[in-house]
Amino acid sequence: MSNKTKTTTPKPDGKTALTPKLRFSEFRDAEGWDTTPGDELFEQINNRQAPAGLPILAITQEHGAIPRDLIDYHVSVTDKSVETYKEVRPGDFIISLRSFQGGIEYSDYHGICSPAYVILRKRAELSDLFFKQHFKSHRFIQQLTKNLEGLRDGKMVSYKQFSELLLLNPSPPEQQKIAECLNSVDELITAQARKLDALKTHKKGLMQQLFPREGETQPRLRFPEFQNAGEWDGQPLKEVFSIFQGFAFSSNDSVDRGSRWLKIADVGIQRMNHDAPSFLPVDYKERFAKFSVRQGDYVIALTRPILSGQLKIAQVDNIFDGALLNQRVGKLITSHHPAFVFFLLQSWKLIGDIEKSISGNDPPNLSAQQIEGIKTYVPQLPEQQRIADCLTSLDDLIAAQTQKLEALKTHKKGLMQQLFPSPDTKQRH
Repeated sequence: MSNKTKTTTPKPDGKTALTPKLRFSEFRDAEGWDTTPGDELFEQINNRQAPAGLPILAITQEHGAIPRDLIDYHVSVTDKSVETYKEVRPGDFIISLRSFQGGIEYSDYHGICSPAYVILRKRAELSDLFFKQHFKSHRFIQQLTKNLEGLRDGKMVSYKQFSELLLLNPSPPEQQKIAECLNSVDELITAQARKLDALKTHKKGLMQQLFPREGETQPRLRFPEFQNAGEWDGQPLKEVFSIFQGFAFSSNDSVDRGSRWLKIADVGIQRMNHDAPSFLPVDYKERFAKFSVRQGDYVIALTRPILSGQLKIAQVDNIFDGALLNQRVGKLITSHHPAFVFFLLQSWKLIGDIEKSISGNDPPNLSAQQIEGIKTYVPQLPEQQRIADCLTSLDDLIAAQTQKLEALKTHKKGLMQQLFPSPDTKQRH
């Protein structure tokens, strides 16, 4: 590949060609890329006479167009409504309601989809995979949102609007080369995601073995040194840990810089969120010192604490070291091994018991008083330590693999910015 800083080139016909910053060596001296109106490359398809028996496709940002029975998709349709559904062939693109957020979706499947969607099919010899990448690129999505006036949540991009967009259109060989490059990165991302999913599944299965199940007083899997240690000790949760609640700081206290303010939104599922930092005045750190947390502490969201069957509990990291707790966030206080309690609170049985105790509230709020009577089982401290060490090492491995996945995604994003020149931000008139 070669790097070029020149991004536009005048052509004999007066048009401007675009040149990517990063180009494969065989195209180094080739002309710049053309831009072509959408309707010259893709036609709109409205075939509602599809062959019988085709699967109904869900149009998703995560999976593209995919048969509904392959994912967790629960929307019922009547036989009558299916009669109006449009045929989708492999290689077609679908404009969805969310295209202004996640781009235009691609289908590997032959199926049918809701008539609400716009189906696009290429008119000429084009690389499916090149346009699959182009239509999901950040720059193309920016082009959609910038060019299409009135585009908003719940509004579909029409074929007429798509037709007015100027699409990147390099030569077929260069399309193919770029597609192969980015597809290979996608394969690495997919493989890494599968590895990460396998680790998470392994942890879930391991925890079901390392903690007692319903009606049992000891786990089914124990480390060799504890095989004959006997049953775990049954205790109410109030004897296992307590929850120290934060202070009711006012939104008026918020400042642009200062002491970190730890809110509910900062507590994710087994990790801290760093997306929306909030701060309190610097002098609050001393005034409200008893509400500060340290790296290594465990905090739990006390409003809507359970999401998709998992508890929003996390260990405070270096970013939140010294942060001040907001009212609806609690810090765990325990005389047991803190990491063991952290993993105990991730166990399926205990989450189920907590969910039952706080059900009926809107929004569901968690307090120590509501759950203090829930009975659980804990081993002696050495076994707590052993279990915590095992699961912590697995969490560290999951975190490392998550970082690798994010690094691959960041690499692809940067690569696409180099391989795709900025498209003309004007529409065809």
